[in-house]
Amino acid sequence: GDDNDNPDRITIGLFGNDAPQPVSILKQVVTKEGYKSKCKPLDTTRTLQKEQLEANKVYNSCVDKEDTVGVNYEYSTVWRVMKDERIDVGAVSGKFIARESPIFEDAKSGLVHDAAGVVSVRRGDEAGYGFTIFPGGSSSSALDEDHIVVGRVIEGMDVVNRLNGMPVVRNVSLTGGHNTKNAPSRGCRYGGSEYYCSENKPLKKVLLDKTGLL
Repeated sequence: GDDNDNPDRITIGLFGNDAPQPVSILKQVVTKEGYKSKCKPLDTTRTLQKEQLEANKVYNSCVDKEDTVGVNYEYSTVWRVMKDERIDVGAVSGKFIARESPIFEDAKSGLVHDAAGVVSVRRGDEAGYGFTIFPGGSSSSALDEDHIVVGRVIEGMDVVNRLNGMPVVRNVSLTGGHNTKNAPSRGCRYGGSEYYCSENKPLKKVLLDKTGLL
């Protein structure tokens, strides 16, 4: 919200019985302690010495904090809004770039995006720690195919509706069209330079100021 003293709030009810593994991870990421994921293996393939030294520095910093600092949503962003199709939330900040992404497992609950406010995560590890809010458009087939339903917004749909209507970046001539299925690469979430990284990005930065469990 524009008023820092009264930030907008969304409350999500999680379906722990229908999606136990993804929900168990999300319940950790929303806390300050976070989700204790492992560091990615050290990349030793850099050709420039400067780049390799930087890679070593990032890896060593990750290892030092691996057991004490978990990945969390603090100051993560709403990074993509496709009106009436999806609102993508939870692009974690660059300080977690060296952490492994979770592999979200589908318990085959059969739940689909059948109403506005359904919350889901992408199956596998391609979407990092992010989650998607379905704003209630006419078609959810792409989400039903690739995502696992993990919950539903139970308070704050007015906020969801405002997010759904936010002005976004349009680079259609550079991206070759409107892509509704595949999420951008993880590089986009960490400031990648590709043009398509900004496609459908809100013109106004939206941050998750505080998250937690009720």
